[in-house]
Amino acid sequence: MSTGEDRDQDRAAERLIDDAEQRRFELYRGEALAGWLYYSRLRPNRFALRHAEVDPSHRRRGVAGAMVARVLEQIRARSGTVTAICPFVADFLSKNSAYDDLVDPRFPGYPDRASAEAAQADARD
Repeated sequence: MSTGEDRDQDRAAERLIDDAEQRRFELYRGEALAGWLYYSRLRPNRFALRHAEVDPSHRRRGVAGAMVARVLEQIRARSGTVTAICPFVADFLSKNSAYDDLVDPRFPGYPDRASAEAAQADARD
């Protein structure tokens, strides 16, 4: 189990990369790829955030939340908007009103985790 001090050190060594070829944002902690968030670019500055993953060795260390926050800040810096498809992203946005301005009003995606998960389940059926 990591301590709060370990988490602070992890976050200090973070960097976010936009790997446009793989259509995903990648969060590195030190030299290690800790997590990634796949997206579709719907317009030059509109992103559908589709699926977040965290490497098993980095789970329970705040990677997913840190990654989504960094991605949203990157999109804000690009004057972009988001459509939340990923259940984790939908959940994050529903709990963090500081990012409300980034949600595309015409195509917001799912309002919360339950809605996103239900849509994914329906798509598999």
